[in-house]
Amino acid sequence: MTKLIGEQLLMRIFIGESDRYGHKPLYEALVELFRKEGFAGATVLRGVSGFGAHSVYHTQKILDLSADLPLIVEVVESRERIDAIMPRIDEMMGGGMITLEKATVIRYSHNEKKLQ
Repeated sequence: MTKLIGEQLLMRIFIGESDRYGHKPLYEALVELFRKEGFAGATVLRGVSGFGAHSVYHTQKILDLSADLPLIVEVVESRERIDAIMPRIDEMMGGGMITLEKATVIRYSHNEKKLQ
C-alpha cells in the first residue's frame, strides 16, 4: 500500500460523459491508467448539471437520451507522480479542464474487517 499521509495534491479532471478515448469512455480510460500506474485511488463523480468552455448547458432535466452530463475524475497523489503522468493525460483529453490543489491526507487505509 502506498504511503500517502501528509501533504499531497488533489487533481480534478473535468470532462463530459460522452468524451471518449479510443473505443472507451474517457473516464474509464483515465481510471484504468491511474490503476495501472499504481495510484492510491481514483473516484469518478457525476454532476447533475453544468457547462464548460463552450457555455453549452448540460442537465438531466432536458428530455434527451444523450445528456452528456459533467464528470469529475479525482485522484490524490504526490506532485511527482502527477507531474509524471500529466503528458499522458493531456494526450488522452480532447477538451476539459484539470485543476490541482494541495490536500493534506490524514488517513488512507482499507477496511481490514472481514465480512461475516
